This record gives sequence, structure tokens and C-alpha cells, in this order.
Amino acid sequence: MVAFEELVHRHRDKMYARAFSIVHNEEQALDLSQEAWIKAWQRIGSFEGGSSFTTWMTRITINVCLDHLRRNQRHRLEPLPDMADEPDALERLLPVVWPNPTEGLERRELRVKIDEAMGRLSQAHRTVVALHEFEGMEYKEIARTVGISVGTVMSRLFYARRRLATLLAGLKDDEKGED
Repeated sequence: MVAFEELVHRHRDKMYARAFSIVHNEEQALDLSQEAWIKAWQRIGSFEGGSSFTTWMTRITINVCLDHLRRNQRHRLEPLPDMADEPDALERLLPVVWPNPTEGLERRELRVKIDEAMGRLSQAHRTVVALHEFEGMEYKEIARTVGISVGTVMSRLFYARRRLATLLAGLKDDEKGED
């Protein structure tokens, strides 16, 4: 029990961040990461050590989140929350090292814009982007995790990136206007 508590203490923030990168809701991410820890406790006997504990726990967390999304996709009537309500959400996932205050402000503004753009993607597109870009998962691994084909993963990433490029195109225009 003490060893498991140490693992929770050591990895809880990472698992919360992974849950948040998928569901984009602080309360749900907290609930889902806690649910993942409960499942891990129940299944600790099945951990064979073929991969690191972090990899095993990440897989459980991602699966819990995807199950949650599938359940709610059938029952959801309202749109996803606007990421503009949570301007620091992406920043929590990607810590920033600020060499100078001006650069820090520019990075914060960029992160807010990226966060807003991610919030405007469909749930399916946001999920594959989060798994690929934030979690570093390969196409085959995403396909297995989400339960879709590799071709669908590639298609969703393509269209998600194209949508993000469109949504973020104004950034280059803003930079040119400042010169």
C-alpha cells in the first residue's frame, strides 16, 4: 500500500495532465485521473513490468478518458466548453521557461491562441492531436487505443492540422503588422 501511494504521489500530476489533454475540462480530468488510479490499484497484480510503470499507468489513464468520451458522445447535447474560458489550460501541459519577460508574454499569448484553436476542433480531431502531439503516440498505437483504423488516424490528423493552420493563420499576419 505504501509503495502504491508513493507511485501515486510521484505520477499523479502527469496522469492528470494526460487526462486534461484529452478531455479539456479540469473537473473531469481530475475525476478521470482518480478513476484511472483506482483501476490501477485493482489491476496492480496484472502489471508485468514489460514496460515502465509510467507507460502502463498512462495507458490506463488514456483508456479511462476515451471510455468517458465514448459514453458522453452518445448522451452529449451541448458543445464542448470554449477553451477561451481556460486560457492557461495548455500552458499547464507544456511548461514554459521564460528567458525574458517580453518573450514570456509572447509565449503566453501564443499558448492562449493555440488553446483556443484546439478548443475549436471536434472531439475526435482533438483526441488524435492530443495523443500524437502531446503523448507522442504513433499512428498504430492511437488506432488501437481509440478503436479506429490507422487510415482514420491519419485522416483526422491531416484535417485537424489543416484546421489548426487555418485558425492560427492570423498569427503570422499579426506578426507582420508589428514589424
